[in-house]
Amino acid sequence: MSCNRTRHIHTVILVITASVPCLLAGCSAQAPGRAETALVDGLKRQTIGGNHWVNPIPDTADNIKIGQEHFEHHCAVCHGLDGHNTGVPFATKMSPPVADLGERDVQGYNDGQLKWIVQNGLRYTGMPSWSGILDDGEMWRIVRFMRHLPRRGSLGAPPMYRQAVNQHHAAESGAASAEKKAE
Repeated sequence: MSCNRTRHIHTVILVITASVPCLLAGCSAQAPGRAETALVDGLKRQTIGGNHWVNPIPDTADNIKIGQEHFEHHCAVCHGLDGHNTGVPFATKMSPPVADLGERDVQGYNDGQLKWIVQNGLRYTGMPSWSGILDDGEMWRIVRFMRHLPRRGSLGAPPMYRQAVNQHHAAESGAASAEKKAE
């Protein structure tokens, strides 16, 4: 009996040891497939409110400019200065990726839905709620700016990323010159 029990324990240990690499290989993060993406997009569209909200802020150059200023202060860290993720190093690395606000699916939302997203955020996407941080007028002006986004890349990278890029290039240049001196 003791011999069978020992053999059983060894078998269990062998199975567990052999399974660990297989389990670890299955634990890597992967981009969602088409079916998962379609399901999540459908659910997202059903849960977004604001369908009947009307933007009370007039579509004027002044309101767009004010909206752009709020956007730059609150949104550019993820969406870039232009709303197209220009210069945001992690925008495509997130799962799901940070939305390019100029894309047809985003621009397909009505103003009320866009304001609802800014106000409430989108669960499981990284989009935070700005309720209690921005007031209604600020959110509506951001929506006005989103309807008039500048051309992709026209505003460059947000300042916080420009500095990092410059430091990265300086570090690379310094390392390259140090290697040349060592030769």
